[in-house]
Amino acid sequence: MVDRTFEFLHTNHRPEKPRDTGITEMRGPYYDPMGPRELRDIFETMGNYVDIYKFSGGSFALMPESAVRELIDVCHEYNVSVSTGGFIENVLVRDHDKVEEYVAEAGELGFDIVEVSSGFLATGTEDMVALTELVADHDLKPKPEINVQFGAGGASSVEELESEPEIDPGSAIREAKQHLDAGAYKIMVESEGITEQVAEWRTDVAFEIANEVGIENCVFEAADPEVFEWYIKNFGPNVNLFVDNSQIVELECMRSGLWGKKSSWGRTVTYTREE
Repeated sequence: MVDRTFEFLHTNHRPEKPRDTGITEMRGPYYDPMGPRELRDIFETMGNYVDIYKFSGGSFALMPESAVRELIDVCHEYNVSVSTGGFIENVLVRDHDKVEEYVAEAGELGFDIVEVSSGFLATGTEDMVALTELVADHDLKPKPEINVQFGAGGASSVEELESEPEIDPGSAIREAKQHLDAGAYKIMVESEGITEQVAEWRTDVAFEIANEVGIENCVFEAADPEVFEWYIKNFGPNVNLFVDNSQIVELECMRSGLWGKKSSWGRTVTYTREE
């Protein structure tokens, strides 16, 4: 039971932590710094609704070790898992012989999840699956990324991404299934090429991935409120989503049915059958 004010007011059922569905993954340091005091403020108010804290852009590699450890400790205090974010591809390209050392140090620092990203890599599925197996061998949770747009995961413009060929969703789905067979915890579905940096949303791709890979196995990147509203309206309030830390309150208000926008207000509901 979540401790909250106005307990007599209805909210939608949310699975208890640690949960397998309804996961909210929040972005940590990237657009701006985030220290332990700010993080603790977030968790003291909304920690019940955050499941994963994700470092982005390799930001941890710029920070003092003591600061990284303190952030991780605060997360664990509130039962929030910590992800490296999609930095392994940078290690693979620039420090090819240090990949296993990178994974080992992530575990030593207290990270729980290592994202296996590939948005900028021209590499084979077998090699990416081998990275998933490597992470699992270190008793960490592998979270591979699948893309339908080469160059996903960065700050490329619409024009830059459109100049690159699209990736067949079927290929991304086959890769996701191989990662799951190799022990992946969840599949990170990048938004570029689907709802971000595109002239028109490719919602058909989101449906195809959800249907073939399984909604419960995916975490969909939802970079804007309009995007996570679309996912909630189409996949329900317990869809797994990755959002910026500035959006976790709005997302949870929408998941819970407390609030919404014109087309979702009063319509977001759950049903739990009583035993």
